[in-house]
Amino acid sequence: MSDVLLLNFTYEPLGIVDLARAVRMLFARKVEIVHRGDREIRTTSVAFPLPSVVRLLYFVKRHRKKVALTKKNVLLRDKYTCAYCGTHSGREMTVDHVIPRSRGGRSVWENLVASCSTCNARKGDRTPDEARMPLRRVPREPRFIPWVVVRRHTAPDEWVKYLALYSVGIEERVS
Repeated sequence: MSDVLLLNFTYEPLGIVDLARAVRMLFARKVEIVHRGDREIRTTSVAFPLPSVVRLLYFVKRHRKKVALTKKNVLLRDKYTCAYCGTHSGREMTVDHVIPRSRGGRSVWENLVASCSTCNARKGDRTPDEARMPLRRVPREPRFIPWVVVRRHTAPDEWVKYLALYSVGIEERVS
């Protein structure tokens, strides 16, 4: 089964639902098809296109979810690239506190970056300024829906125009 992007009445992405749920919502007249997928269900008399993007026919007010702060999500946000030297290595990457925990640095999105083992050891228990290792970019908390879908390269091409409105710099992440 494939996934379907679920949009709010205002075309804001709400999440991803499986194909079976999207079809049930379609027959219950809760959603409309915004973009048809490549596949269809055929009977002897009718061909029914399967949706790729659906939109609710009513507005749902929801609070934004936050991305869980985990090592894997920090590495995904930083594209498995060292924040100090720019090397790209999946297995040897660690997560580094920009301001060390021993100096009051907290475990928050803005203080955690992906780092190769070499740079992490070289920086040690110092700040980037003290170690003369400037950050290549400022770490920020990612937004939920576009970041998770696009960063994991699971978004079909037709989803991008609906997700692009809610992410900073999404064009560079999709390529």
